[in-house]
Amino acid sequence: MTNEETIKRFYGAFQKLDYATMQSCYHPEAVFNDAVFGLLDAAETKAMWEMLCLRAKDFSLIYNNIKLLDEEYTTCDWVATYLFSKTRRRIVNKITAHMKFRDGLIIEHTDAFDIYRWSRQAFGITGLLLGWTSFMHKKIQKQAKEGLTKFMEQ
Repeated sequence: MTNEETIKRFYGAFQKLDYATMQSCYHPEAVFNDAVFGLLDAAETKAMWEMLCLRAKDFSLIYNNIKLLDEEYTTCDWVATYLFSKTRRRIVNKITAHMKFRDGLIIEHTDAFDIYRWSRQAFGITGLLLGWTSFMHKKIQKQAKEGLTKFMEQ
């Protein structure tokens, strides 16, 4: 499978909240990183997508602008729209994915987005006032990691 086919398979599955297919797109040694969850290993990455798919409410996703930078590196843009489970607030998150591939599978995946914009949508006035601070970023990441750990223990 080509890198582009893997990306289309991954995001096509994400559109259907098919976490098992998403998980199959990752290399066994994969790592993931974003502003909410921080750095995750392969097991944590797979569990994160399962958790997010199972908890998704009023979810939609579009992806486009796939750029094959070379035989290993690819970027693409995607937008997820959903209700944030903690506050029931609508999120429209615009993300650029940076992926490195090995053997047709994702070995490194970083999702880049504006955490301040996300926190304003997720937490309203609290996000507006504190969402730009490293204190708030650390708090968001701590809570996300704790939630993922609890999910993995179940």
